[in-house]
Amino acid sequence: MVDYHAANQSYQYGPSSAGNGAGGGGSMGDYMAQEDDWDRDLLLDPAWEKQQRKTFTAWCNSHLRKAGTQIENIDEDFRDGLKLMLLLEVISGELDYYDSHNVNTRCQKICDQWDALGSLTHSRREALEKTEKQLETIDQLHLEYAKRAAPFNNWMESAMEDLQDMFIVHTIEEIEGLISAHDQFKSTLPDADREREAILAIHKEAQRIAESNHIKLSGSNPYTTVTPQIINSKWEKVQQLVPKRDHALLEEQSKQQSNEHLRRQFSSQANVVGPWIQNKMEEIGRISIEMNGTLEDQLSHLKQYERSIVDYKPNLDLLEQQHQLIQEALIFDNKHTNYTMEHIRVGWEQLLTTIARTINEVENQILTRDAKGISQEQMQEFRASFNHFDKDHGGALGPEEFKACLISLGYDVENDRQGDAEFNRIMSVVDPNHSGLVTFQAFIDFMSRETTDTDTADQVIASFKVLAGDKNFITAEELRRELPPDQAEYCIARMAPYQGPDAIPGALDYKSFSTALYGESDL
Repeated sequence: MVDYHAANQSYQYGPSSAGNGAGGGGSMGDYMAQEDDWDRDLLLDPAWEKQQRKTFTAWCNSHLRKAGTQIENIDEDFRDGLKLMLLLEVISGELDYYDSHNVNTRCQKICDQWDALGSLTHSRREALEKTEKQLETIDQLHLEYAKRAAPFNNWMESAMEDLQDMFIVHTIEEIEGLISAHDQFKSTLPDADREREAILAIHKEAQRIAESNHIKLSGSNPYTTVTPQIINSKWEKVQQLVPKRDHALLEEQSKQQSNEHLRRQFSSQANVVGPWIQNKMEEIGRISIEMNGTLEDQLSHLKQYERSIVDYKPNLDLLEQQHQLIQEALIFDNKHTNYTMEHIRVGWEQLLTTIARTINEVENQILTRDAKGISQEQMQEFRASFNHFDKDHGGALGPEEFKACLISLGYDVENDRQGDAEFNRIMSVVDPNHSGLVTFQAFIDFMSRETTDTDTADQVIASFKVLAGDKNFITAEELRRELPPDQAEYCIARMAPYQGPDAIPGALDYKSFSTALYGESDL
């Protein structure tokens, strides 16, 4: 800023030390007349305008040098009026104005006010620039807050959703996986809390700057709607949900541990019962096809098996109880065993059916043997032939297997017209129901009819007549009294009621029974 006070002290209105008009280059009135002409021709000749500006600038500087200053550009240097006033002051002094003292006083006052205005303007500019920088700092803090608050808010919302998400697990491994993931999540909470505090500190710093500098902010953060209150509210919600999730996971873990105990308990029992049933089925099958000992020995052995099966029933009952607990716990799979309760039940029923059927078959074989006079050696021979062609050990022969068996025994059932006719006849005898299978009992019946004498039926009838006391019928009491229990029950079950005129209640027809043993009908 130019020192106008120095200029005022050196140049006052009144007589000039250099003489009136010295170095002035003409009077002000003359210049003003020239200025009118200059203004009129300003737009007419640019070269002339340039020359006039140069001349006027030189004239001004010839006066302003007396005040220790000069101008370079008329438009710029005269814009604020200070140098123009200084020029007028110098010119006035040179004119020796009579009221120069008052003019100088007034000029000094104007200069003082101008200096004061300049100081205030400078202070105002500094204050505005400072406020601008503070607002820029606050804006940067708001932007930084928004950049960090938005992802943190999204993380909290995702965390709350995960913490409240329902879970369905079926194994201990699945719940342990969820617990492990939850523990990992909890390990991130300290870092998340530090991030939360850092975000809130950014907001607080912006507030501090505004308050300390008396800056009234227009409103909330322009870059985000996520306020510190929202962040704190959601963080508090996360803090509340974490222990609830802990409790839910621990409860489910306890439940799955209980379920795993039930699975292992059931599988431990099922892995014993299942193979036991399978082994018994195989053993019974071997007994029925092997030729170890007499039929009575086989029957005794089978009945021992039957008793052992009955005695094993408590193990199945225990398994049923364990299965009931598994159903109540809604357990649907068990990786510790391949056996299900349904498989065990079916196997058990098959075992009971098989042992009962096998015992019945052996009893029938004994009755057939005794009734038809077949020796033990013949029975073993029949069994050996049957077993040889029973390749799958299923206890029955298919048509082709049975044909091969007959051919080995000398029957003419080759693949020709006569052979096919004979085979069809035999199949109608051994398989009257056309099931396509020939059982060992049917095979024995057929072979016994083929190998025994024609009067065997009469001999059996004669034997029953002796037991009946020469009557044409026999009673169940007489059969039970005269025959072994198994044979007696066999006969009672298969004898038809006697229909003769001398019949009494409970009378049984032993003649039709004996004839059926050697006829074409089954008992």
